[in-house]
Amino acid sequence: MVNSMSQQSATIELTQDLIRRRSVTPEDCGCQQVMIDRLAAIGFHIEKLRFADVDNFWAVRGTQGPTLCFAGHTDVVPTGPEENWQLPPFEAEIKDGYLFGRGAADMKGSLAAMVVAVERFVAENPDHSGQIAFLITSDEEGVATDGTVKVVEWLKERNNLPEWCLVGEPSSTAKCGDIIKNGRRGSLGCTLSVKGLQGHVAYPHLADNPVHRAAPALAELAAEEWDQGNAFFPATSFQISNINGGTGATNVIPGELEVIFNFRFSTELTEQQLIERTETILDKHGLEYKANWNLSGLPFLTAEGDLVSATVASITEVTGLEPELSTAGGTSDGRFIAPHGVQVIELGPVNATIHKIDENISVDDLNTLTDIYQTLLTKLLA
Repeated sequence: MVNSMSQQSATIELTQDLIRRRSVTPEDCGCQQVMIDRLAAIGFHIEKLRFADVDNFWAVRGTQGPTLCFAGHTDVVPTGPEENWQLPPFEAEIKDGYLFGRGAADMKGSLAAMVVAVERFVAENPDHSGQIAFLITSDEEGVATDGTVKVVEWLKERNNLPEWCLVGEPSSTAKCGDIIKNGRRGSLGCTLSVKGLQGHVAYPHLADNPVHRAAPALAELAAEEWDQGNAFFPATSFQISNINGGTGATNVIPGELEVIFNFRFSTELTEQQLIERTETILDKHGLEYKANWNLSGLPFLTAEGDLVSATVASITEVTGLEPELSTAGGTSDGRFIAPHGVQVIELGPVNATIHKIDENISVDDLNTLTDIYQTLLTKLLA
């Protein structure tokens, strides 16, 4: 697909406009209104959805047939020390073919690419089949309680869930389009409090050291083989992220130990199986403990089907690449959508700089991504 320079620059200009709005989570700073104005101008019906302090919107064009929904977020993570950036994080400057700015890759570039792709597609196919939809939130990078999850509940109540969902997360590794995420691992976290008895280090027989008690159990948890994964998922992993205990003094045995750990798990296990196996190990070591569990998301997988096939074909047609299907990486808002039977894939730009100082995206990749999105729309809805 060959585009004129003016068409190509439309994605860059929109990305710059969005980056220049300091939408640090959960703020939106007018990003959604920019998108809404563009979509309304080409016939989308818009419904703004504000839950608590979070701005969301649902936009749809068409009245019947299968729906391809683009899910994305306008919020970004904090910049870190702005003086450490080689270019200011909210000025969206281009240097050596790369557009710099917080959110350039995660995910304002994807938002702009899809808006422009839809504008082009509608211009060429004003009477397209099916429906095109946007589900946009400003609550993805934060606690994610009043964003996509609430909009999905709203859609379910209306019996209006889409058949296909494209999430614009930065999925690519080396080249735009080399990786499609067709699933994600589940995330199960735990804050573990182990009780002991505080005392003087010189009189250990008068105290009960929770660090000593917990260490063998933690070692066993770290060494445990939870599963072997499967054709789509790597083996489940257990990682300790924080350990806290003690008063700060060198001569005091602590009275309590806090350990924070996380499972990234495959479809081979359920969260309940992980909880039961973990607590069995803790019980075996005779610990007095309290475990507060938090399920951030279930694993999901979109097998080969209409959406995956059309996405693979679109990438190959535009770039010549043969993309790899992957379930690696962290969680995304796809975890709120897929459990309802929606086919979900993630496709976006290269993720090498996301959340980092000097986040940036290749200008060429932004234009390529726009072409891929437009080709996908054509394959599914033209």
